[in-house]
Amino acid sequence: MELSEQEVIRRHSLEELRGLGINPYPAAEFVTNAFSTEIKEKWTDPVFPEGATDEEKAAQLERERWQVSIAGRMMSRRVMGKASFMELQDSKGRIQVYVMRDAICPDEDKTMYNTVFKRLMDIGDFVGIKGYVFRTQTGEISVHAEQMTFLSKSLRPLPIVKYKDGVAYDKFDDPELRYRQRYVDLVVNEGVKETFLKRATIVRTMRRILDDAGYTEVETPILQTIAGGASARPFITHFNALDQDMYMRIATELYLKRLVVGGFEGVYEMGKNFRNEGMDKTHNPEFTCMELYVSYKDYNWMMSFTERMLEEICVAVNGKAEVEIDGKVISFKAPYRRLPILDAIEEKTGFDCNGKTEDEIRAFCRQKGMEVDETMGKGKLIDELFGEFCEGSFIQPTFIIDYPVEMSPLTKMHRSKPGLTERFELMVNGKELANAYSELNDPIDQEERFREQMRLADKGDDEAMIIDHDFLRALQYGMPPTSGIGIGIDRLTMLMTGKFAIGEIMLFPQMKPEKLV
Repeated sequence: MELSEQEVIRRHSLEELRGLGINPYPAAEFVTNAFSTEIKEKWTDPVFPEGATDEEKAAQLERERWQVSIAGRMMSRRVMGKASFMELQDSKGRIQVYVMRDAICPDEDKTMYNTVFKRLMDIGDFVGIKGYVFRTQTGEISVHAEQMTFLSKSLRPLPIVKYKDGVAYDKFDDPELRYRQRYVDLVVNEGVKETFLKRATIVRTMRRILDDAGYTEVETPILQTIAGGASARPFITHFNALDQDMYMRIATELYLKRLVVGGFEGVYEMGKNFRNEGMDKTHNPEFTCMELYVSYKDYNWMMSFTERMLEEICVAVNGKAEVEIDGKVISFKAPYRRLPILDAIEEKTGFDCNGKTEDEIRAFCRQKGMEVDETMGKGKLIDELFGEFCEGSFIQPTFIIDYPVEMSPLTKMHRSKPGLTERFELMVNGKELANAYSELNDPIDQEERFREQMRLADKGDDEAMIIDHDFLRALQYGMPPTSGIGIGIDRLTMLMTGKFAIGEIMLFPQMKPEKLV
């Protein structure tokens, strides 16, 4: 790869540093004792006794001097002869550093200031500073450097924004570049890191709620012999040692329910799922999901638990139970509306799916200009209708409940509504956030549901489920009444941070291969 002029200059500087006996990548630990934000928050200006002399003030300043050791990237530099200013960026924020030649070079040798700091150091280099905190004449809290240590050389120039006549140049704002080079995005774009800190708060808060409720976090296989637990197209790989094809898991459901059979009262897993489907602003083929299964509960209990959990997460992230997205204020304050899916479809289209045959529903879809074919069963058609006419209209959190059995092969039949199941999906801002059931624990019924899925597969539905005989065997040993839920962590993060594209809340989203010359 051909080097730019700036890269060539930086490599020459690297060699000059080595020639001066300065290791540009030292191994020794540099101990810090403060962060930029901490310094700014905790600093208080000295208060002098009334009538104190200059000598007394100087002595007091010496006694109260706050000595700090900080480290980070140099993000800007203003050289002014024997004294200069630079801006240091650490993991928390930025702070100004005052660098005076005779302070960091008290002896006759002024190399560290005249040669290293002024000429061989570049924007993006890591440096350690030891000194004391003070406030400049312009009122800015700063660190007066007394010792400077070179920590790491940056060989590529950062895309630092420059302003001229009110116009910003060299902005690093192209989404493809930002997602592909997230390491640069995090350094130069304000607010990016805060989004991922909020994501960490979401995961941490959810885990605390589940742990406090007494549920056990577990890990289940990512490589599976059967892609089960959801209706989705899997990724396929080959396991050389066993000479057999394996699937990247599309869900954790069936393994977690095996653990409920084994005696765990409540189990959950936060981990990656993989679905070999399209990519868009709200879908990534590799995504993070939390699934929870609790014995002796049903979908009504799960709705109440979910809305309480999401309200608490929203408060933890945003300080209140609501968030603003594109000018819309979405409230996660419990309780949420509960609406049967067939009622939602009738409400939006005027068509009542109750009692209708597959052919009648397909004919209505075609009447509405939808592209449907003979491979789609009744459940798939209803799902398409809901997605086309209803899903995007639910902005405030809404539980869509009581799905037809054809759409829910792992769900218990509704206790009072024939042909329906005890299932809900939580819709927020026009998208599905969670999917939950009163879990089917009748092994005979479950086997028949699997066989119906296989019939759909024979018709050409490549998202239909495969029969999992080991899971059926587990159910035959008996599984207690159970409720389960899956919540997409990526979608939840988008909602809680007000982001529209999944790439904004995934550190490294999947992208087309980059052509590197």
